[in-house]
Amino acid sequence: MLTPIPVLAPAVPQAPKGRRARLLMAAGLGLTLALSSLPAAPVLARGAPESFADLAEQISPSVVNITTTAVVSAPVDGGPIVPEGSPFEDFFKDFMDRNGNGGQREQREQALGSGFVISADGYIVTNNHVIEGADEIEIEFFSGQRLKATLVGRDTKTDIALLKVESPTPLPFVSFGDSDTMRVGDWVMAMGNPLGQGFSVSAGIVSARGRELQGSYDDFIQTDAAINKGNSGGPLFNMEGQVIGVNTAILSPTGGSIGIGFSMASNVVTKVVDQLKQYGETRRGWLGVKIQDVTPDVADAMGLATAAGALITDVPDGPAKDAGLLAGDVITTFNGEEISDVRDLTRTVADSPIGEEVPVIVLRDGKETTIPVKLGRREEAEAEVLPASGTPQEQAQPKELEVLGLTLAPLDAETASRMGLPADAKGLLVTDVDASSDAAAKGLMPGILIVEAGQRPVTRLSDLSDRIDEAKEAGRKSILLLVRVDGDPRFVALAIE
Repeated sequence: MLTPIPVLAPAVPQAPKGRRARLLMAAGLGLTLALSSLPAAPVLARGAPESFADLAEQISPSVVNITTTAVVSAPVDGGPIVPEGSPFEDFFKDFMDRNGNGGQREQREQALGSGFVISADGYIVTNNHVIEGADEIEIEFFSGQRLKATLVGRDTKTDIALLKVESPTPLPFVSFGDSDTMRVGDWVMAMGNPLGQGFSVSAGIVSARGRELQGSYDDFIQTDAAINKGNSGGPLFNMEGQVIGVNTAILSPTGGSIGIGFSMASNVVTKVVDQLKQYGETRRGWLGVKIQDVTPDVADAMGLATAAGALITDVPDGPAKDAGLLAGDVITTFNGEEISDVRDLTRTVADSPIGEEVPVIVLRDGKETTIPVKLGRREEAEAEVLPASGTPQEQAQPKELEVLGLTLAPLDAETASRMGLPADAKGLLVTDVDASSDAAAKGLMPGILIVEAGQRPVTRLSDLSDRIDEAKEAGRKSILLLVRVDGDPRFVALAIE
């Protein structure tokens, strides 16, 4: 159900009652602007094309309508209406169970979407949410030909699916272009099956790049080309007729186009499609660390020259731990690629070779160190069942030290047990937070455990006091704390002045 405020909505129409298409989206990269001291060369803007007709005629045969059919259970209409609590309620329930499958019956339901052919032998790209849960998939071509399709593979993290049809003759197809070359303001064309009105064309410009919506691998192109429900899985073309995006979502308070649509960038899609075609599944690299961005206050607390890189907050069992990476290391380069933030690292690791050693450059104790790491596979790691971490259930009452807007108490075995923490947990327990403090602004709250200060363990109240004094003597304006929230670690830089 749509809400009266702007929401992200799948571009595939709502399926009939009993079946809703789900939008699964997965981290984008921001547009990087190169600065130069040399005078900039004049940029010649392209004028609007006189007509899009030639391009539409060129690409139409490769764009398809997709109809999916699923068998679902739905309530039987027309059954007896019995007031709740009536003495006849159990009687009619037993009657319906015996004669109507518990008041449910199976029925076939359909949903519509779009896609495009990428090879003459019948491979077709669409969104995963277009075909998810489908028992049958039918492809309608621009010529009117209809063929049954089989699912080759899907990736929920980028919402991409690869289909295959068997055609007696070679099929017209389109090629992927380089989405990284697209600039804000470039003309684009979308084609698909909006609201069931098949093979409909719309045109607009690239409104923004590097949009991140929900997923770790998102890299969406934003466009004002009209995209509506049913356009999901359809292509976004550049003016050369190359696919530079897969239309996936819209931002709308009503469910209709208001000129804010999102297409997954082709440079993400091609990597996924290649793996689905080869393996029937994705195979992403896995480093095995928990990370966060290096913010300016964290950089100051660590004595870093720039706020860039990915800061490791925890190293559980996995490739990173085996290689010797440590919490507190800042990854600045991975497999030859410069890392500016968490999104950079996530995507670079995913694209790196599995089972091969790659060089990782980290900043540790102010020095640059290169560590070779042999990557694992993310899909296998995510399939493993990890032990649940302890979650604080109560707040400790003793107040031993007030500093940095925090009230802290040392963690003993009794308190750890009462808080639901592991028996070997060590650190200082936050029992109260000054609402006006920097600590409160950074999200610290009672029940959080401080395990490190200044990248050194703290188990006594005096340990924290000593680390604060050392930071002040070093001329720093903040101190870096490693905290655990519901068992998950993260670094927080607190002002000490």
